[in-house]
Amino acid sequence: MVETTTLDQKALQVDEIIPRAMSGMGVFIVNTALMIASCVGAVYGFVLIDAAQGSALALPLIVVTLLYLCLIGPLLYGGLKVLRPNEALVLTLFGKYYGTLKEDGFFFVNPFTSAINPANGGILQTSPSTSSEDASLKMLGLSGGRANAVNKKISLKTMTLNNQELKINDLLGNPIMIGIVVIWRVVNTAKAAFNVDNYEEFLSIQCDSALRNIVRLYPYDVSGDDHEKTLRASSQEIAQKIKEEIQSKVDVAGLEIIESRITHLSYAPEIAAVMLQRQQASAIIDARQMIVEGAVGMVEMALKSLNEGGVVNLDEERKAAMVSNLLVVLCGNRDAQPIVNSGSIY
Repeated sequence: MVETTTLDQKALQVDEIIPRAMSGMGVFIVNTALMIASCVGAVYGFVLIDAAQGSALALPLIVVTLLYLCLIGPLLYGGLKVLRPNEALVLTLFGKYYGTLKEDGFFFVNPFTSAINPANGGILQTSPSTSSEDASLKMLGLSGGRANAVNKKISLKTMTLNNQELKINDLLGNPIMIGIVVIWRVVNTAKAAFNVDNYEEFLSIQCDSALRNIVRLYPYDVSGDDHEKTLRASSQEIAQKIKEEIQSKVDVAGLEIIESRITHLSYAPEIAAVMLQRQQASAIIDARQMIVEGAVGMVEMALKSLNEGGVVNLDEERKAAMVSNLLVVLCGNRDAQPIVNSGSIY
């Protein structure tokens, strides 16, 4: 078991190789000139045969020129590669990794090499509203405006992955709907091409897995401790943890996670109404508690001011009646209706 694990780890440590590449423009000009010369030579050879002159020279000339015109020339054209900025070409030679072209320009490499892109034709899942459009693009061999049916180049640009929203249970078991956006790029083309079957689909699956692993560790909202981290109040810290979790899983594919953000967060539809009522009840209780605390303080202040100023001397029964009236006025939902008492309370 130890030897097998060691071999697997070594197999995943694929380093990029920069192959030797000549200037493509020079090869293109020379090969084009030789192709034209081969055409002229072939025609001249047939002319010599028709004129029955120099037949000993005409036949080899025709064979050489046709060989170059039909086989060698087109084969050399196959070794010409054009790369734009932030594009890479992973080349294999008879099944072995030959190297990766990463600089932009016009190059000539071994014409027997072939380019591979394991994500060619793959379409990452996005929002449900665009799934039908992506399916149509896939039928046409297009994805995001790129002709993946013929494109063998790996993009090194910074790209965005926006998976579908997931329903996940939080720490308290409440089902929530959450969605994230991940900004990523390819940093090791050899790992992306050889360590995983399709690095785009691999990233999408690992994003879903990491999101489930992190979200289930936190409650949606504060459940008791005011200092605990929640999905709603600590979205940046949790997004950072999601980024670290995804990065640890996609290192094998040669990908770098630049940033991850939570784009959608809400309770699942089946409990959204109940949770809204719960939040409303909690807000009402907090508001009532604040009102009562303030009313008690105002009553204490009023009694203290009356006693210190000697405005009126109140016995315990009158104090109780005054406290009751003040609390009703201060804590009531409606404006108080004053009643003028012209007699004694006894």
